[in-house]
Amino acid sequence: MPTVHDWINNPLAVVDGLFAQSNSSPDWEKKVVEYFKEKLKLNDAHTWVPSLNDVPLYYLKPNSLVKFRCMVQDMFDPEFFMGVYETNDLTSNSKVKCGKYKDITVGGQVDFNSRNTVTSERQTFYCVPIPGESQWNSYAGTSQARVVPSTSYVPNRHKRSYEEDDEMDTQPQQGVFAAGPHRKSHGNTEPKRQETEAPSHDSSSAHCTSSLDLNFPLPGEKGPACLVKVYEDWDGFKLNDMLEVFGILSVDPALSVIADEREASSLLDPTEVTETVEEQRVHSPPPSLVPRLHMLYAQPLVHNNPLLPSSAPENNDLSSVLGELASVRAELHTYLTHVLMGDSLAAEYLILHLISNVYSRRDVLPLGKFTLNLSGCPHSSPYTEHLYKVIQQLVPSSYRLCMSLHNMNNQRMVPRKDYTANRLVSGTLQLANNTSLFLDETQLEQGQLDATGVRNITALGNLISWQKVDYDFNYHQMEFPCNINVLITSEGRSLLPSDSQVNLRPTLNPPNLEEYLSAVQVAQVPSQFNKYRIYLSGARALNYTISDEITKAVEEDFVEMRKDDPQSMSAEDLHRLLVVARLLSLSHGQNTLSRDGWMKAKQLEALRISRTQQQKSLSGNEP
Repeated sequence: MPTVHDWINNPLAVVDGLFAQSNSSPDWEKKVVEYFKEKLKLNDAHTWVPSLNDVPLYYLKPNSLVKFRCMVQDMFDPEFFMGVYETNDLTSNSKVKCGKYKDITVGGQVDFNSRNTVTSERQTFYCVPIPGESQWNSYAGTSQARVVPSTSYVPNRHKRSYEEDDEMDTQPQQGVFAAGPHRKSHGNTEPKRQETEAPSHDSSSAHCTSSLDLNFPLPGEKGPACLVKVYEDWDGFKLNDMLEVFGILSVDPALSVIADEREASSLLDPTEVTETVEEQRVHSPPPSLVPRLHMLYAQPLVHNNPLLPSSAPENNDLSSVLGELASVRAELHTYLTHVLMGDSLAAEYLILHLISNVYSRRDVLPLGKFTLNLSGCPHSSPYTEHLYKVIQQLVPSSYRLCMSLHNMNNQRMVPRKDYTANRLVSGTLQLANNTSLFLDETQLEQGQLDATGVRNITALGNLISWQKVDYDFNYHQMEFPCNINVLITSEGRSLLPSDSQVNLRPTLNPPNLEEYLSAVQVAQVPSQFNKYRIYLSGARALNYTISDEITKAVEEDFVEMRKDDPQSMSAEDLHRLLVVARLLSLSHGQNTLSRDGWMKAKQLEALRISRTQQQKSLSGNEP
């Protein structure tokens, strides 16, 4: 049997071996997938597989097994490839070979007229690193992979010299493109960037399709992008899914030669090809920039916190992880109280916000969301910037959107379909589930929102209210549900909707705010931060139920509260109170609502409402 180094360093040998033993039996493909699944399960073998997220591409051996933690940014049209083909060598001996998990055929001249040729179909996903991953969120520490610089691959060759092109033209062709140049003409498409850093999403550059880019949703993002080739069950994947893909790395420079030839052919005779030049550039980028990854196995990720198991944890699994839950929660509350300049009520609601999660949908209503508007934030100081850095240290993925007039009028937030390049052009709101979106409304100055600004504000409002983003397909909009935690910081009440508003009421007034906040963060050792991170991700993963007894008690309490003043408690107020009660219970590690938990939630909401009413009377002009 192959050793660990064999199946990681040369997985195609395993594939070819199982294919040779198959005697044309269709079960060999299932055996390949099962073989690698079993290997990855044994003795944490998955930690030995190098990661594209952590290891530079030029350190990875071509055609080796690698993994990639990513989000599906776009889905290309299905493509055909030679799953089985026959070659003739110099001695005229024919050999039947496997074309699966490969881009280039090998082993002599391909006999295109062979009866043994089998044309198969595969799907291509354009995958990018999970947007907004925090710097602390690295799986490198859990990896045992050992890699050395590859001697057979030259990194980051954006362009070949003329001498190289001439030399390649004079060499005999050793292989042909295993995936035929013919793609089906239906389905979504794909992207993107020739830089290693994402450009800004200004609408002024939205129509530039002449240059390739990596199409990262967030500006300033770095990291690899991959064309992931999917061979089975691709209907089970959705746009924006978080995945950890295990597959065979393909970076053959011949892919660039083929792409160049196809582009030249289309320029000379556009009638010979069905793709536009823009589409060819997007769908066949240089492998040195966008490597191909032939999927053997993909694990959907319910979260991207490396400190917790990647699969959906059960309550029993979390009991050990959250064994110190009470003390960790108290420490986190103290830390956030200091960050919020002594406001313990705001710290309480911030914890509830950070563990909130859309756990279900009833018709169009997302259940479990808890958008928090933290008002009373100073405009003239960098307080919100420091607050965001605190959030970054606690959650796996986040993004701070400064709602300046320029950003609102120029930033591309909603993804749109580019039919010329046949791809989905990303936008700021194309985010993975459980991303924390920090909306800094203190940056919004007086001025006029143009049409783009109005669309962006509308998109943010729909995201908050319905947890969905309507992607722009030119002639229609397509609704994509999401699960994004939105925190809004503002001076007064936000112009955007929210589930709860807490007006910041500091009890501390440090002479130097920046020094104070920096000192608060420095006082937290890394191990303490890890406890906070485990606590927040673990608490939001807990299951939650309400017994019939408590349900009846809540209904009776609701009737009692409305008895004296029906206007004092609406159905919307009850819904908010139930959400607060749920999050409060989960924050204490309780997966069911108790009478005590219900009373604490009522007290908490009473304090918040009282403060909000006091602030309204003081300001006089707040809505």
